[in-house]
Amino acid sequence: MMIRIAEDFSKYPMGRYFPKDGDFAGERFRKEFLKPALEEAIKLGTDKKVTVDLDGVRTFGSSFLEEAFGGLVREESFTKAQLKGFLQIVYTQPELEFYAQAIAEYISKANHKNKV
Repeated sequence: MMIRIAEDFSKYPMGRYFPKDGDFAGERFRKEFLKPALEEAIKLGTDKKVTVDLDGVRTFGSSFLEEAFGGLVREESFTKAQLKGFLQIVYTQPELEFYAQAIAEYISKANHKNKV
């Protein structure tokens, strides 16, 4: 499954909480796009991936990225191993590499809510 953020969600995703921080906040993206796609991929098996395409996005707020991607571990209880196996971040624009690295870092640093 392919999720093209710029086409499917917004060219200007920002903010952490929905609706408090706006319609294009990380919480909404996580709950409405990432979580259902990942649950479906995991259910279908190991050869399925959720590919998130960063191309076309003009900018990302760090709070958006942390909430959307770090929140998969913290709020939705996906394991880091599941995300490594089922989530793929792609881009062709070189300036988006920074955001792809930030996503990996947010996932890596996230902890489940019930763990300190």
